[in-house]
Amino acid sequence: MGELSLSSHNVAAAAGTVGAGGAAPRRDRWWAGWPLSVLFLGFPLWWVLGMTEFVFFLAAVPMAWSLISRKTVIAPRGFGWWIGFLAVVLVSATMLTSDAPFSTTGPLGGTLLTYVYRLCWYVVVTVVLLYIGNTDKTRLPTQRVVRLLGYMFVVTAFGGLLGVLAPNFEFSSALELVLPRSIGANKFLHALIHPATADIQNVLGFAQPRPRAPYAYANSWGANLSFFLPFFLYAWFGRESGWRRIAGWPVLVVAAIPVVYSLNRGLWAVLVVGALYAVVQVIRLRGFHAMAWLAPVAVVAVVAALLSPLPTMISERLAHQHSNDRRSELAVKTIESTVKGSPLIGFGNTRDVEGSFGSIAGGATLGCPACAVPPFGTQGHLWLVVFTQGLLGTALFLAFFLVRFARHVRSREPITMIGLAVLIFFLIEILVYDTLGAPLFTLMIALGLMWRDERDAKAVTPS
Repeated sequence: MGELSLSSHNVAAAAGTVGAGGAAPRRDRWWAGWPLSVLFLGFPLWWVLGMTEFVFFLAAVPMAWSLISRKTVIAPRGFGWWIGFLAVVLVSATMLTSDAPFSTTGPLGGTLLTYVYRLCWYVVVTVVLLYIGNTDKTRLPTQRVVRLLGYMFVVTAFGGLLGVLAPNFEFSSALELVLPRSIGANKFLHALIHPATADIQNVLGFAQPRPRAPYAYANSWGANLSFFLPFFLYAWFGRESGWRRIAGWPVLVVAAIPVVYSLNRGLWAVLVVGALYAVVQVIRLRGFHAMAWLAPVAVVAVVAALLSPLPTMISERLAHQHSNDRRSELAVKTIESTVKGSPLIGFGNTRDVEGSFGSIAGGATLGCPACAVPPFGTQGHLWLVVFTQGLLGTALFLAFFLVRFARHVRSREPITMIGLAVLIFFLIEILVYDTLGAPLFTLMIALGLMWRDERDAKAVTPS
């Protein structure tokens, strides 16, 4: 199955008219990508305003309007799998009030709130994928999008550093102040709209700050940093980086500090995988003689890591793996509950675990709030999809990304290799992080750029 056209008009209309010279005017190029520019360049402001989650929804509105205004909208190969997944998301809403094994059903109001929130995110990431893929390069240059995402790495790195230096800093956002107290006090919404630099958690047996600014959770910070990293490296150290090549090294040093102190094992793992991926790609493109300069770089990196606090932090983290058993048992129970209760379409939303795994009467207490088991569908995006959209939804969800991976895995184009790195990070992190949000948004941008590049390359290849 090839690319999907959502109109009977010709495909050329999807890219828009760029004028007789083949290049769009400078003003038109700015206008084409203004939602992304406003979204990313203003991100520190959106954090102060308490809108870092909802600004993505607002940015998707003009992008959706741009798509609706076109005579033709095309979609990438494998998009049918994603449409099928979205259909399951909608159908799974019929299970919101159904009982799930080993869980308790919460109030319908709160359940609807989180269901609609996640549904909106799935719509938003779909819109940005189609928007990127249907906007011509002359109007929205790839390099511009890459630089915006590279800029987000800088924002995330300095936000993490702020979390290390001022871990107790927090304040009421503008959105928090204008919302009715009853709404702002909602635990779920409060985490999204209340700016804080770090989460203080008892991971190592004592209170330890884990950087989170400018995001809602520490794990979100780690996922976003890893997804932005490939774009940063290309934009700040590539051929057209200019002055950024010099400034990029201090930024990497800044980013390394919160990475070490984040206690994000998932982040540490994908950074190792990313380094191995980079080595493989360099050897693939330049041959084994590239090892002549790769080896010294590797030695310097290893020595720097050994001299940093990282080995101590890793050993401490490995010595306190109390969350591992809980995570693994939660994953097993999530699958068991789904298979027994609603194997095809899941339960539409997360559910609180009944008691604890040890006892139905167990759970959080005043003296031990951490004794509560996390809800079914948390502790990883994969488990969210399994529990909320069932095995059918999970198969469709994974099929879309695997099809896109297979389409591009042999490419030697820089933007495609960047996108593949992000996709690999995603497939690893969905086991431990909730990537529904800014990380999935970034991945869809990467997929859109890869798909657009592939399509344009085919258009100029003689048949």
